Amino acid sequence: MRRFLSLLFGLSVGAAIGALLVAFFSPVTSEEFRANCEAHYRRALAAGRKASAARREELEEELSELRKQ
Repeated sequence: MRRFLSLLFGLSVGAAIGALLVAFFSPVTSEEFRANCEAHYRRALAAGRKASAARREELEEELSELRKQ
């Protein structure tokens, strides 16, 4: 358990340091950086919702087929 917590802590610290380095050495302004992050987030969220809706439709069709039997 201790090794896992050490790994988790190391990954967290590494991710935080990486995020800080990207923020400081990014060639875009902070407004552009935030806008890019928000745009990527919105696209990922829309893709997730689309995939979820498609899978839900598939499962509902499968359920209706099973109920017919």
